[in-house]
Amino acid sequence: MQQRLAYAKKARQLALKKGIDSLVVESDINLASRYLELKNDALFLHFSHKGLKLASKRKDSSAIALISKKLGYYYYDRSVDSAYYYDNKAEKLFLALNDKFNRAVVLLDIALLQADEKDFTGSELTSINALSLLNELNETSEVLRYKAFVYNNLALVFKYLEQFDESIDYHLKALELKRKLSGDNTITIDNQKVNLANTFKASGKLDLALEYYDEILNKENLLNERPDFYALVLDNYAHTLYSLGKDEKLPGLYLKALRICDSIGDRYKSIIIHQHLAEYYHNYKKSDSARYHAYKAKDISEDYYNDDLLKSYLVLSKIETDSVAVKYYDAYIKLNDSIIKNERVIRNKFARIQYETDQIEQENIQIAKERLWLLILSVVLIVTSLLLYVVINQRNKNKELQFIQKQQETNEEIYNLMLSQHESIEEARALEKKRISQELHDGVLGRLFGTRLSLDSLNMSSSEDAVKTRSQYIDELKTIEQDIRKVSHELNTDFVSGGGFMDIIKTFVETQTKVYGLDYELKPDDSINWENLPNKNKIHIYRIIQETLHNIHKHAKASLVTISFKLKKDVICLTITDDGVGFDVNKAKSGIGLKNMNARINDIQGSISITSEKEVGTSVIIKAPIN
Repeated sequence: MQQRLAYAKKARQLALKKGIDSLVVESDINLASRYLELKNDALFLHFSHKGLKLASKRKDSSAIALISKKLGYYYYDRSVDSAYYYDNKAEKLFLALNDKFNRAVVLLDIALLQADEKDFTGSELTSINALSLLNELNETSEVLRYKAFVYNNLALVFKYLEQFDESIDYHLKALELKRKLSGDNTITIDNQKVNLANTFKASGKLDLALEYYDEILNKENLLNERPDFYALVLDNYAHTLYSLGKDEKLPGLYLKALRICDSIGDRYKSIIIHQHLAEYYHNYKKSDSARYHAYKAKDISEDYYNDDLLKSYLVLSKIETDSVAVKYYDAYIKLNDSIIKNERVIRNKFARIQYETDQIEQENIQIAKERLWLLILSVVLIVTSLLLYVVINQRNKNKELQFIQKQQETNEEIYNLMLSQHESIEEARALEKKRISQELHDGVLGRLFGTRLSLDSLNMSSSEDAVKTRSQYIDELKTIEQDIRKVSHELNTDFVSGGGFMDIIKTFVETQTKVYGLDYELKPDDSINWENLPNKNKIHIYRIIQETLHNIHKHAKASLVTISFKLKKDVICLTITDDGVGFDVNKAKSGIGLKNMNARINDIQGSISITSEKEVGTSVIIKAPIN
């Protein structure tokens, strides 16, 4: 319990640090519950009222209901007025929240309060309402438990009203439900059996009462585990024997029960034992013993000032004689009138609290209606304003779209003009290159060739120096001729056509495999005219190679990757093979990368197939039509 308290404190500190009111309220409720378990009344009330104040500020009905329920439970045996006030408040809130289970629990508490104050009719009606709510819920363990509690209260109410058949029926229903509950329910079952035995005893079915008392008293270790309960059952058992005239074990059983109460310091339970002993000794004309126990019962019950004191006065009025008997009988009548009057006041107070709560509820309903109308008007105003804004904004957007459309059309015209201009420039550049090539080839190269021939003819001179000089000039002219040929060839070559895309692929594959630590083989197909392939197709092929290399690096553990291109019937076949670990194609999950590859293939009306063999490798085959 201390550890739970520590966690509850930590939770509240974190809630306060976060500054989230809903969490603070929940933490206050939790912390208050822990202090209630530890019987620290002051701190329980402190955190309950802090939570209630914050919940009221936030208008958190659920939290207010839960705190009120706990406060009603706390005040049950401390202040009847406060208990009824908080229970009634919680019940109204749970009704509004349609929380049937918690409402039924609170109604049971109210019914118990009404029974304690002798409002048996009110307690019966309240219990029936609680039972109706529980019957609407699924039969969970908690629902069954509280149904058993309601049945038990109805049984006690009918016992007080001396409707014993109904009381016994409800006791048996409660006992049946308690036996169905999960877990160890020995204590609550034993309590129910004793209540049933007490009803049999009150109805005059003493033999049946004795059977249940015997069953309980014969339980092993009951005296050690529940001495107060054992003493209570033993006293009722002894009194039943007395009522049957079977007094062989008396007053020994009474005195044993009294010793148990004295040993555990339970003075309250000893009151009824003293009363029974006084009755027993009076019956057997042992006046001194009868008076001793009668006065003992009176002295103890004066601390409680309830029905036990009333009964003690009645016992003394029977035991004493003459004026003393009259004195206690008068005290009995006076106290009885006082108790009846107090019960009437309490019932009236219950009614007044109920009325005031209903009045507050009606006021809240009226306020809620007014707020609802205000909300509706506000919503209508907001919606109207929003619609006006949407209409105006839509008009502006339409104008903006029209402008963008015109601007786009203009941009397209400009782009087409730029393309035309670019084509014209490229055409002019090609023509100029061709002209220069022809000029070099037909002009300069022709002249140089003629010069070389002339020099060759001069070789007829027999002079050694002349021959050597001419030979040098001829070699130099040959070199010039080769250079001019090279320039002419390069000027006449279309740099745009040919293997531009394959150069990009080669550069990418070389770079990427170097990063991934892979060897590679790139096998292009010169028959593929990449210039005729749309840019979109080339981009998709590039990205597919990129994604495949990434997957090989990430999953395959390969050392070599082979990329080959083939053109078959206007279809480009791209095959990417690795020597990795392979995988089971049927069991492999389709990741984002594979989904993107499929999307790209579908976009160019192509196809993809993947084959793999464990410890051999994987092949990815892409087929992309040219048109």
